[in-house]
Amino acid sequence: MASERQVNQGVNTEELAAFAEHAAENPEDVQLGLSARSTYEGTAAHSLATIDSYVLGGETIARETREYTIPYGGWKEVLEAGGWVGATDRLEPIEAALSALASCINVGITINAVANGVDIDHLETRVRTDFDPGVLFSLEDLGNADTVFENLTAEIEIESPDLDKDEIDEWARRAPVYTLVSLEQDVNLTVNTPAEVEADD
Repeated sequence: MASERQVNQGVNTEELAAFAEHAAENPEDVQLGLSARSTYEGTAAHSLATIDSYVLGGETIARETREYTIPYGGWKEVLEAGGWVGATDRLEPIEAALSALASCINVGITINAVANGVDIDHLETRVRTDFDPGVLFSLEDLGNADTVFENLTAEIEIESPDLDKDEIDEWARRAPVYTLVSLEQDVNLTVNTPAEVEADD
């Protein structure tokens, strides 16, 4: 059993160091393949998302306990104004993306804090943005998509006896979701339709 000195913020530091060393020497062992799917529920803007199995080092890992489901929708007042019948509040995908960014920034900070022996007494990250739905509702051309979001900010509130603001900033930028939303990249979209059935001769 790990001694108290070996455990920092719920992580066995010796095992983390060994994992990092193995990953550095065998990068193919720690490559991840991640996916999710979302099924339309018959009401515009409503879908049920499911987290799929993932791939770790070429091995697919699937467990029923990881089949998380998330009912997505929109804001009750906005849907009511748009004509939705019986509109209710649901988690909106943009809000989920913002919460994922905030949570992943926490991941980047805490993993690197543990690896560097830095204690954290308090950590909270707030992410916000201004959103223009014009492109979504086809009121603006798709070419204006880069104007949809403005003033995306992340505010990190942290208390630590070993606080180094530049170090915290670097660790935050190591968060994978930060990379996902901040780097210029495209999504390779594929649209699949039912195969055409050849007519019988």
